[in-house]
Amino acid sequence: MQIDADPQDDQQNAPDTNYIDLEQYATSYSGLMRIERLQFIAEHCPQLRVEALKMALTFVQRTFNVDTYEEIHRKLTEATRKKALLKLEKLDTDLKNYKGNSIKESIRRGHDDLGDHYLDCGDLSNALKCYSRARDYCTSAKHVINMCLNVIKNWSHVLSYVNKAESTPEIAELLSPSNVAVYGGMCALATFDRQDSSVTSSPAELEPQIRDIIFKFYESKYASCLKLLDEMKDNLLLDMYLAPHVKTLYSQIRNRALIQYFSPYVSADMTKMAQAFNTTVAALEDELTQLILEGLINARIDSHSKILYARDVDQRSTTFEKSIHMGKEFQRRAKAMILRAAVLRNQIHVKSPPREGSQGELTPANSQTRMSTNM
Repeated sequence: MQIDADPQDDQQNAPDTNYIDLEQYATSYSGLMRIERLQFIAEHCPQLRVEALKMALTFVQRTFNVDTYEEIHRKLTEATRKKALLKLEKLDTDLKNYKGNSIKESIRRGHDDLGDHYLDCGDLSNALKCYSRARDYCTSAKHVINMCLNVIKNWSHVLSYVNKAESTPEIAELLSPSNVAVYGGMCALATFDRQDSSVTSSPAELEPQIRDIIFKFYESKYASCLKLLDEMKDNLLLDMYLAPHVKTLYSQIRNRALIQYFSPYVSADMTKMAQAFNTTVAALEDELTQLILEGLINARIDSHSKILYARDVDQRSTTFEKSIHMGKEFQRRAKAMILRAAVLRNQIHVKSPPREGSQGELTPANSQTRMSTNM
């Protein structure tokens, strides 16, 4: 399994505290992912290092992953290697016997068993080969789905099998539902506007803390929102995928909060603004200066009076105009839906005119007109 993030210094990603239930955290994953995440926590959190290593040792004893055994407990390496080789020899012999009998179901199961064994040993390349070979012996839709779920454990093949993989999205060896909620919620806060943020509401229900943060943000309760973010920062720094991006995400979320706070105003008192963001006026002025230099806020700062003035564009009027436009668009769509419902209720149909030289079908209204004329 590949991780597409550059490694960071341990000190940069080390949390200050350890507000995490390690046992509950570990139960959200299985296989290699559970062990790798515990090792990551052991490397980055001194307070949890002993507990994480003990738990990782307990879980790794159920697999044949030799490389991981050497890192956690070198004394068990040779014994485990012998067990792995014996099982590999047995599985290989069984597969040869299945091929001799020419039973497709047995051959498919034999390839899957070999792939599972290589995966337990950490040999992802051979595991992928075994899982891919099982494709020629699939005899049902269930077998095909199982083969696809095995193959997508290798990231480079996800795009090729994504449509089939999406039909069965729950797989704890890659991500837990809680991960989806946290990753989606954090990225939504950093990049989405109010209109787009509605797509994250369903996943966010799985993680109440993320849900509360999103609600606080879009209710403009920025002090409470940022406080909740700070409380969960240590847990995010222990996530092996999210940890390298926590600093960037937090910076983008805070910048968007500042931009959103100022957007309806022509001018804003920086003293009150600092209170809303639970910071000092001097620190707030530095943040606003950086946003102005980057072109994210079109404003100027009166350093003497500590007032932020909008430059040129009347953001308040723009916001109102946008609201009015959205209201008119909603009204137009509502009228269109009412008209459509009335048309369907009265069974009104619009048909194309008949071709030249052929007699077209008459609508009910035309039929009545023709009959009245004849009478």
